[in-house]
Amino acid sequence: MIRAITCKGGLIPVTDYVIRGRVHKYGDNINTDIISPAQYMELSYADMAAHAMEGIDPDFSRKVRQGDIMVAGKNFGSGSSRETAPIALKYAGIGAVVAEFFARIFYRNAINIGLPVIELPTVEVINDGDELEIDLAKGIIRNLTQQKDCYFPSFPDHIIELIHAGGLVPLLEKKLLAKESH
Repeated sequence: MIRAITCKGGLIPVTDYVIRGRVHKYGDNINTDIISPAQYMELSYADMAAHAMEGIDPDFSRKVRQGDIMVAGKNFGSGSSRETAPIALKYAGIGAVVAEFFARIFYRNAINIGLPVIELPTVEVINDGDELEIDLAKGIIRNLTQQKDCYFPSFPDHIIELIHAGGLVPLLEKKLLAKESH
């Protein structure tokens, strides 16, 4: 059986949903105040993203290319429950976040806005600047720089569908429109 998700234009195999990008690596306890400084919360998402991580990496928003991958240690996204933290990363161009473990509220917020977050207990084997390829359906992180693979529990189809749609709200809007057209 081929696993597939619906998208604009029909079905695509979930195996086609792969994230590839360069690593931006940080340490433990990166909290939401660091990710998305409070003084920029009222700005547009794009303007807010320009200030993401600036407290510890002032050049972050200029260095990130679309699809790049953030890797961090323990307790990523701790602090407040502000949704602006994963939004700032997503709008800055981050395609996925890999960390040893996440604060639960950040994890849920990230998935709900369509930003893949992957818990990996062996993040120390990934270096800043490495090129990674993440297959959410197969649960594989391929380190193309080091020619090594890491494994994580694969994402279920409904979560891949949510991520592919851009988050929970766009997915629900799409489903409601489809229901109304029938």
